[in-house]
Amino acid sequence: MTGRGLSLPLLVTRLRERAPGPVGSALRGALAAGLGLGACAVLVMVLWISSPFPDSGSSGALHTAAALWLLAHGAEVIRTDTLSGVPVPLGVSPLLLLAMPVWLVHRAARDAAEESESVAGAWAGVAVGYLSVAAAAVSYCAGGELRPSWVSCAAHLVVLAAAAAGFGVWTAHGRPYGPLPGPLSGLVPEGLVREVAPVAVRAAVAGVLALVAGGALLVAGMLVWHGEAVRESFLQLTGAWSGRLAVLLLCAGLVPNAAIWGSAYALGPGVVLGVGHTVGPLGSSGAAMLPAFPLLVAVPKAGDGAPLSCAVAAVPVLAGAVVAGFVLSGGADWGWRRIAGTVVVAGALCGAAMGCLAGAAGGALGRSVLAEFGPVGWLTGAVAAGWVCAVGVPVASAVWWWRGRRDRPAEPESEPEVGLEAVASPESPLEPYDFFDEAFRPKP
Repeated sequence: MTGRGLSLPLLVTRLRERAPGPVGSALRGALAAGLGLGACAVLVMVLWISSPFPDSGSSGALHTAAALWLLAHGAEVIRTDTLSGVPVPLGVSPLLLLAMPVWLVHRAARDAAEESESVAGAWAGVAVGYLSVAAAAVSYCAGGELRPSWVSCAAHLVVLAAAAAGFGVWTAHGRPYGPLPGPLSGLVPEGLVREVAPVAVRAAVAGVLALVAGGALLVAGMLVWHGEAVRESFLQLTGAWSGRLAVLLLCAGLVPNAAIWGSAYALGPGVVLGVGHTVGPLGSSGAAMLPAFPLLVAVPKAGDGAPLSCAVAAVPVLAGAVVAGFVLSGGADWGWRRIAGTVVVAGALCGAAMGCLAGAAGGALGRSVLAEFGPVGWLTGAVAAGWVCAVGVPVASAVWWWRGRRDRPAEPESEPEVGLEAVASPESPLEPYDFFDEAFRPKP
């Protein structure tokens, strides 16, 4: 409370609590978008204030903050202040920034679903509220030096808001695995949805984490190996401490991108470093023209198929073994066919996830040579699925066979054969029907 009435946060809370279901959900979505925009604005304004030679006023800094917020959603922005005067696209989004809008929308939808009786109303309200603020941000950003691509913004913002809000509503209701809607319920068996699907999803998530963790270790090793070159490129970019802080924050935001690049390199397809130039463990094509940036200086060189360069194959092999382990732990009492089939399903899901991550980690850094930068999404996903299935199915089959062999009950010891002496002994007198089957014995 203040002397003139309610404070703004308390007023928003009161209005959200008294508003009906869809309106309250829309307010939650709008508040989530506002918090994300505010965080980007604070970061950009701090860097702008601390800069010794700012190129633009506060209006330009706010336009940059709005563009950074759109870039955090994966949208593409167009840079207009180039030396040649030709606008160039900027499509490589720092994936670390993606966590902020996803978490805010997820949290807003989860809270709205817990207080609303309508699942569809909570989901639609949060998405509409978030997209309304996003549309205003896109319109405002269109007047700056970093102008949004309308098609890219519409696609990425709608998909992110709908998916994150849907996941939040699903989380609020306990993440149920119910029957499939409509005609799909008759096509897919119920047991596949309730038993196989959860195990396959958990195994696929574990496989993706193993691949990304392996790529991160590869990138960390390359940064240490090229430590001197990385330090020189960092110091040469700018001399002001505020500029170096901005470069450091940009590198931190691109760490998930670098980890995915490393996993794509370890899988085999490699990374595209410009049109016509691909670097992988088996070789390269063309010549690279890389900007002077610390993370790009540490890009591993092209391999020639030698044992040392092929050692990165341990990353996908380990990921396939991890997927097999999760499937075996989730289906301990399953048969071999279900185990192998679940590994294949998990491999397909892992490949699809890696393909999406690889596509999101790359993009355009300009025109001409820099129009393609990063791993190829569909190729990375296909190779990841192939690696997981090729390694996971044999490993799971071998462990399942070993478990069955170990748990199989031991055969009873064979009774000693009865010789003629034992038969003729007084304790077991020989009967004339002892060598015949029971069916042939006379009835008493």
